[in-house]
Amino acid sequence: MTDAQDTTAGTPSGIAPTRRSLIGWGGAGLALGAAAAGGAVAMTRVGNDVAPAAAETGAAVAFHGANQAGIATPVQDRLHFAAFDVKTDDRAEFVQLLKDWTEAARRMTAGRAVGEGAYGGLAEAPPDDTGEALGLKPSRLTLTIGFGPSFFDRFALADRRPAALVDLPGFPGENLEKTRTGGDLCIQACADDPQVAVHAIRNLARIGFGKVAIRWSQLGFGKTSSTTPDAQTPRNLMGFKDGTRNIAGTETDRLKKFVWVGDSDVDAKSSWMTGGSYLVARRIRMNIETWDRTSLQEQEDVFGRDKGEGAPVGKAKEHDAPFLKAMKPDAHVRLAHPDSNDGITILRRGYSFTDGTDGLGRLDAGLFFLAYMRDVRKGFIPLQRRLSASDALNEYIQHVGSAHFAVPPGVRDKDDWWGRALFSEEA
Repeated sequence: MTDAQDTTAGTPSGIAPTRRSLIGWGGAGLALGAAAAGGAVAMTRVGNDVAPAAAETGAAVAFHGANQAGIATPVQDRLHFAAFDVKTDDRAEFVQLLKDWTEAARRMTAGRAVGEGAYGGLAEAPPDDTGEALGLKPSRLTLTIGFGPSFFDRFALADRRPAALVDLPGFPGENLEKTRTGGDLCIQACADDPQVAVHAIRNLARIGFGKVAIRWSQLGFGKTSSTTPDAQTPRNLMGFKDGTRNIAGTETDRLKKFVWVGDSDVDAKSSWMTGGSYLVARRIRMNIETWDRTSLQEQEDVFGRDKGEGAPVGKAKEHDAPFLKAMKPDAHVRLAHPDSNDGITILRRGYSFTDGTDGLGRLDAGLFFLAYMRDVRKGFIPLQRRLSASDALNEYIQHVGSAHFAVPPGVRDKDDWWGRALFSEEA
């Protein structure tokens, strides 16, 4: 959870939540309990990356491009993230799955049904599409694929594993759950309608039945970062603006410097990653009940920001340049700021989550941290080492899930497919 790059835009105040929006709020409306516990700000404030009128149009995001959509794309309001394990040892079968997934993703991001659709086909066979997104707009759906370190133990791909896709080290204070960690590959589905995002993952999992299986998944609501210039910075479930200096999707120079893999980052065997990026996903649980009993002054000291405006200590406005030495030595902003970390900068796309309670009456809620970077070794690892060692925020959070992936470049045209450059020598 790094302020160097920030948290929540939900339903605008005064607008009643729809049935579908409740899915995005943790399923069965669980996040309504989070609101009562201090997270109401995450669901009632305005701060979308696009104007409400634009969001209402349910516009489609282009699927084809040099880079995958869902990275520098303006951040949508809802998330369904899934990590998969590969179950087949047949290389040709898996390549065909990637082609089938690509075609399904191409159709769903355009607001079209998978295959022949959800009805009207052969009555004796299951329909190609599950049907719950019938009549819904594309809702800016983006689908982003990544390959985990364990994936390269398969299909004779060991020598094509990029050097930057190192195994993450253990960090002080984390308590990773095996059931929420790792994965051979991942699909990140982001949309403004949670039912559209859930539909996308459901259909990809169905297409992959017998060849892949979901290892774990996470629903997210209320984006915790913005990639749009001049957009209001979202808030996290602790009520603070988090990630004020996140990279904007229009900052091509910063994207090139910190996010996209360049020719100089790869060798002949890993050149398939040129134009791609590296993703780190961390499930960070917040000790909500403890935080809610903490004084306002201590909360502001922990972050190094004013809770109302989001201004750095001693400043008046959120985007005023921070004077880091005015903050306490263990303040989150001070420790996470690029000036404290030799310029380390990552692009964040995190989401809040609530997954019911833990059986002891405490909310299972927090931040699903998603960050893209050019090199994990020069981005997340040194930054997290610094934060896990002395960040005051550690008293109120714990990392309980973790995965990281090599995210290949975009699908160029109708004849291209996810992972083609990885599997095809001629590419």
